[in-house]
Amino acid sequence: MSGVYNFDRADCIIMAFFKILKKSKKSKARLGVISAKHGIIKTPAFVPVATKGTLKGVLPRDVKTTGTQVAFVNTFHLVSHPGSEVVQKFGGIHNYTKLDLPLMSDSAGFQVFSLGAGKHTRQESQGKLRYAKSHEGEDVPVERITEEGVWFRSPRDGKKLLFTPETSVRHQKNIGADLIMAFDECIYYGAGHEYTKSATNRTHRWLERCIKTFQKDPQKPGYRQYLYGIIQGGVFKDLRIDSAKFIAAQPVDGIAIGGVSVGETKRELREQVEWVTDYLPEGKPVHLLGVGHVDDIFDLIRYGIDTFDCVEPTRIARNGAVYQWKNGKKFTASAISKIDLGKSKYIADKNPIQKGCKCYTCQNFSLSFLNHLFKERELVGYSLATIHNVRFFSDLFEEVRKAIRGGKI
Repeated sequence: MSGVYNFDRADCIIMAFFKILKKSKKSKARLGVISAKHGIIKTPAFVPVATKGTLKGVLPRDVKTTGTQVAFVNTFHLVSHPGSEVVQKFGGIHNYTKLDLPLMSDSAGFQVFSLGAGKHTRQESQGKLRYAKSHEGEDVPVERITEEGVWFRSPRDGKKLLFTPETSVRHQKNIGADLIMAFDECIYYGAGHEYTKSATNRTHRWLERCIKTFQKDPQKPGYRQYLYGIIQGGVFKDLRIDSAKFIAAQPVDGIAIGGVSVGETKRELREQVEWVTDYLPEGKPVHLLGVGHVDDIFDLIRYGIDTFDCVEPTRIARNGAVYQWKNGKKFTASAISKIDLGKSKYIADKNPIQKGCKCYTCQNFSLSFLNHLFKERELVGYSLATIHNVRFFSDLFEEVRKAIRGGKI
């Protein structure tokens, strides 16, 4: 396909869930549009993580000013509190949180994996307490993984929680996110081939149960949700390819690549994505779970990834780290740097974080003021740094889309 595409034209609001507008001649990179109930998403797109229903430090009314098109909420935490039924009673997550944009929800599958670096065996996973990490780094006790599902212990009150493929889908339907994920076993880094194969096959069986529940339970009137199946397979090429083939053959709306960025090297991460790209259905959007470092984005966009989610921009902002283009917007990862707002050299600096940046922070405040806020631990500093970082990623992905449109990727 060729030609110039204006993403803002009304004819981009289409009946199809996903439409490819242009494909690169140099790679698998593509431009597209995801059409959801709460808005359209120009792809490739970055998905900031709003774990508990908030983009930390940013008022819901201000989220769109950051250029954010879609955000990611965490099913496990919303079930832990306030409960998916409570969210449903308020008309769903959009009305409950006042986030007026498309939302994705995970399945709680991410909470299954452990950072045990290979010390866990199949027997330990089946019968002993281990810890997984939430998106925000909190320890989440995983008591047992069985064919039925996963038993967690709530980090809030210690109560046992059972997540199954059926309950995960129903919770996500209650929450009301536009794009939802199938329940999977996110495999820890260092797992052997035998365990990885067993867990991947279990993910496949769980997907079949998710699809059955998703198709059986009624959709909200006038509101269509879309289900993504998740590829697993760990660091093993044969298992990754088998999983990609299986997921691609299922009646799902989108494909997610999971079990990456769980401790493996950058090279292994790239291999795991590259292995599966030839087996993905062209007409479905592809999401890469938990990946969003700038070097990863520049490398992996070439494999046809349409959306990325990551906590990186918001997490580092709360520690006073913000992004800058070094010498204008040169389209390379090396052109992007991070600076520490707490450094004393900024105490009298009249410049914004980034000249030309259109975020609220850069339009109104100096590095000196931001330095003052972080030195004094003023909460508004966390908010202003987050606003800049999220807007930076929105602008970065606009540059990505321009580069694909111009044949540069």
